[in-house]
Amino acid sequence: MATDIRSPRLAVLIDADNASAKIADGLFEEVAKIGEASVRRIYGDFSGTRSKGWADVLARHAIIPQQQFAYTTGKNASDITLVIDAMDLLHSGRFDGFCLVSSDSDFTRLAARIREQGIDVYGFGEQKTPESFRQACRRFVYTENLGATAAGNRPHAAPTRALQSPSVAAAAIEKALAQMEGDEDGWVPLSGVGAQLANLASDFDPRTFGFRKLSDLVRETGAFEIDQPEGGRLRIRSKPASTKRRKGR
Repeated sequence: MATDIRSPRLAVLIDADNASAKIADGLFEEVAKIGEASVRRIYGDFSGTRSKGWADVLARHAIIPQQQFAYTTGKNASDITLVIDAMDLLHSGRFDGFCLVSSDSDFTRLAARIREQGIDVYGFGEQKTPESFRQACRRFVYTENLGATAAGNRPHAAPTRALQSPSVAAAAIEKALAQMEGDEDGWVPLSGVGAQLANLASDFDPRTFGFRKLSDLVRETGAFEIDQPEGGRLRIRSKPASTKRRKGR
């Protein structure tokens, strides 16, 4: 008898004061890769101009607005309400993960507390988001990457809209390889490298460097040998130091 496998249930909580409405389409496309957005709530003062942009996209994505009037300057009632709701949802035991959409480091402790409960947290925010919040999440996605593509998505394609140089990625990939055990010739499956990179840095994402696929990014760096045995998985290993020196001259 066939058994239906349900996607992970996710609670998507958006800080309207620290997230642009322009990311809405890309955000929910990204969330759909993780699971089902069972709860979709946004927090802010929608009577003001700062969060007004969200009004046009709420219905399209079935987002429930949680209105919080700014009665007192400097006091963020929206953040407090978001945290209270998150804890209520956490203790309901109905969710497999939380998506926190904000660039505010104030949510660092919330993310850490949810993970202490054994529940995954996925953060979404701008590249300026403090490291404390990024690393408190299992995975952190820069909103600048939502919808970003590499030119034609082809191997060796020149990166576009890159937030960082591929050379920065090379150092992270080298570190991941150093922590893994390859075969007798030093080859390591690329899929394993991707998993280790996620463990090392929650915000590692090929799109940050202008590529959709890790394999295309690895090729672009020029720092690794790439091989794919017939019928086998793509694998990589570091190039000899002498080769790297010649390339850098």
